[in-house]
Amino acid sequence: MIISMKGVSKSFARNIAVNNIDLQVTEGEILGLVGPDGAGKTTIMRMLTGIVDPERGEIQVLGSSNLESIKGSIGYIPQKFSLYGDLTVMENINLLGALYGQTPAKIQELADTVLSFTKLLPFKDRLANNLSGGMKQKLALATGMMHRPRILFLDEPTTGVDPVSRREFWQMLYQLNKEGTTVVVSTPYMDEAELCHRLAFMHAGRIIANDTPSQLKADYPYKILELPLHDRRIKQQLMSPAIVDINIFGNYYHLIVTDVAQAKQELQATLSTLRPGFAGEIRVLEPSLDDVFVALADEVS
Repeated sequence: MIISMKGVSKSFARNIAVNNIDLQVTEGEILGLVGPDGAGKTTIMRMLTGIVDPERGEIQVLGSSNLESIKGSIGYIPQKFSLYGDLTVMENINLLGALYGQTPAKIQELADTVLSFTKLLPFKDRLANNLSGGMKQKLALATGMMHRPRILFLDEPTTGVDPVSRREFWQMLYQLNKEGTTVVVSTPYMDEAELCHRLAFMHAGRIIANDTPSQLKADYPYKILELPLHDRRIKQQLMSPAIVDINIFGNYYHLIVTDVAQAKQELQATLSTLRPGFAGEIRVLEPSLDDVFVALADEVS
């Protein structure tokens, strides 16, 4: 295992941020940490990178429990853009390369590679403050690659970034992973979570599920029915013994059910009274990771 956490806990004052976590990451994986704000994702990142120490438990990264000794082999991109806004793209690259101990010649060699890779080469003389949100995150990725880390930690790197830039960012992560970099990334976006090899769902400082996206969806205990949303006022009237919950997604109701046939029968009976002439608008959907996470969170609430 390239990363191992055993019985790890961390509190801040009276708040338990991470509660008895066991987690392993194999080399070459893209592991996604997913969960609501306050679930403990950032604290795990900071402990794995040696920024904060655990109160209890054991952490090993790259086979060492002395995290100071392996910092030259890891990269970390925090939630908030933390580079120097009054320096240009290239000046930030030079500074971070020097801090990583690279020679000027090696910095130039790596800079050409990472700026081309992140498509920032045409903007190398632009102040970081004048970059868009997506370009700032690409610059953070570029500086994090200046020492070719074996493991790259990214804490919600695309929050607030436009969809096109998010897609480009993930294409770069996939390429880095293909070249041998292990990636540990936290994300609030379920479409990004789908791109991870494995997911650790977190809630209230604990990991409540840990598996591949496809297996997590296969283990989902309910069925989902979709019903066109013609009237928001009928939600409570649609509830029945076979329906666990009802959520609104755009122009549709998503009904979480235990028995499709029974639920359809009950819905047809209700809708025939509420909407005379109703016929066959109910569809069965495959569960999404959003559905999985809501169900898991409800189990432990």
